[in-house]
Amino acid sequence: MAQSSAAQAIGPVPNNRTMRPIDLVHLAKQCLGDEHLEYEVLRLFDTTIKTYFARLSAAGTDDEVRLNLHSLKGAASGVGAWTIAEVAKAAEVELLEAGVVTPETIADIGVAVEEASGFIVGMLSKEPK
Repeated sequence: MAQSSAAQAIGPVPNNRTMRPIDLVHLAKQCLGDEHLEYEVLRLFDTTIKTYFARLSAAGTDDEVRLNLHSLKGAASGVGAWTIAEVAKAAEVELLEAGVVTPETIADIGVAVEEASGFIVGMLSKEPK
């Protein structure tokens, strides 16, 4: 998937290495280096993206679609989930320009959500007690 200029404005996307679903450096900065807070934020983010994706999938109006896309994009940008933020932003543009978000775009968002969620589960399994 090519990056649009709008997606580039969302946040840094390193091109020289494989990207994780969550930018852990960004997350650490957001949490001021507090490792326990990072784990709590990851737990909350996992719940948030699943909730908003389910709402997006069930949305019946353009306003509901717009709200859930915007919520996904904002939450993802906050923790450094750049792929989710990018595909949600692209979907917002698609909705604005075409008046609809295609099922393929929704599926792309679903894949990004699942990748992030799986990554979070792996991270939480390493949480110090």
